[in-house]
Amino acid sequence: MTGFRSKIPIPKKETWADFSGEFNQPQYALAIAQFERAAEKLGIDTDLSDWFKIPERSLIVNVPVRCDDGRVRHFRGYRVQHDSALGPFKGGVRYHPDVTLGETSALAIWNTWKCALIGVPFGGANGGIRCDPKNFSRRELQTLTRRYTSELFPIIGPEKDILAPDAGTNSQIMAWMMDAYSQQVGFAVPGVVTGKPEGIGGLVGRGEAVGLGLFFAIMEAMNYLEIPVSRSRVIIYGFGNIGRYLAEKLIKYSMIIVGAADSTGGVYNEQGLDIDALIRHKAKKNTVVGFPEAESSPAEVLLERPCTILIPSGLSGAINIDNAGALQCRMLVEAANGATDLEADSILEDRGVFVVPDLLSNSGEVIVSYFEWVQGVQNFLWSKQDMEERLRDMMVNAFGRLLIKSKSKQVGMRMAALMTGIERISEAHVSRDLFP
Repeated sequence: MTGFRSKIPIPKKETWADFSGEFNQPQYALAIAQFERAAEKLGIDTDLSDWFKIPERSLIVNVPVRCDDGRVRHFRGYRVQHDSALGPFKGGVRYHPDVTLGETSALAIWNTWKCALIGVPFGGANGGIRCDPKNFSRRELQTLTRRYTSELFPIIGPEKDILAPDAGTNSQIMAWMMDAYSQQVGFAVPGVVTGKPEGIGGLVGRGEAVGLGLFFAIMEAMNYLEIPVSRSRVIIYGFGNIGRYLAEKLIKYSMIIVGAADSTGGVYNEQGLDIDALIRHKAKKNTVVGFPEAESSPAEVLLERPCTILIPSGLSGAINIDNAGALQCRMLVEAANGATDLEADSILEDRGVFVVPDLLSNSGEVIVSYFEWVQGVQNFLWSKQDMEERLRDMMVNAFGRLLIKSKSKQVGMRMAALMTGIERISEAHVSRDLFP
């Protein structure tokens, strides 16, 4: 097309040297360090331990896109499949400028432990494209998505690897992926992706699943700690779709949202934010900053404000060695994967901050993805009530199992979650005799 100027910046030409250091990412280092600590406590055999540190398959693909201005731009795409001992791979797809092989591998590893912990018969995977989807037109985004799907075609499928939305992707992108895959095989295959629109096999109410799973985890933790629900004060660090839904849910139970932040900054009101007004403000301005009924606050400062519950709901690494000692929350509930680094974990444990780890708290997405996959392969529709009841049962049961493990092994909730997931995967490897 001519006469148009694409918003997509031209990526620099890359050489093989640009691939060096792909694994030198903090998320991957954190995932491996967490695993090593848990494996040591479990006494896992060295050969098996080494197996888990390396994904079964790591794919890097070139994704060319002819943009609206007629120029072709190339983007780097990834798909990492970590472990399939329990079943087909399952994991999200991210479109974000910071996507790397290291980050993608870490997310795949965490998905493996998460599926095993929750009791879902999937192995961990993750994928994505290094790009900023905000710069794409609808046509460019569809072209990018279809080309990426075609590159993944040999290794994905409802019995191989099921894709799902993650940061920067949504139900429309999942619909394009499903269609691109289905065109290759010659018939509709709804089970190749989850998070689809309801009209083509998506699960009713799925968009609320992560927030609803977080809500169930919060309620269980508050009950265990004997914290009164009413008037409890909450800060949500990441006011996107998940944070917004969770805020709406919590205020129905008379909880007070005193702070909220997104990628642009934060806002704080000691008396509580008007969530409906804040949602309207963000929809109009695309930021929480400038909300007239609150004081502006740098996002990092918001983390250190006093509250009952702090919920990091953005990207990884929000809680680290620099701020862990300054947090003033009774309970930390991780909506984001890898929200807390290893050093911060130790600090929080020493300070008595109760942590609901990401492997449990944000597993609602994995659980309902499983429900949607079952719906697709069985061609039997689930109601919203079915989904919510099953989700609650699985979250409550998993929380209870972690408490028992935490107390019996005298470890924190994160270590209990890691140990539970890793133990189950180890047993599967031994049972199947997967060593060559």
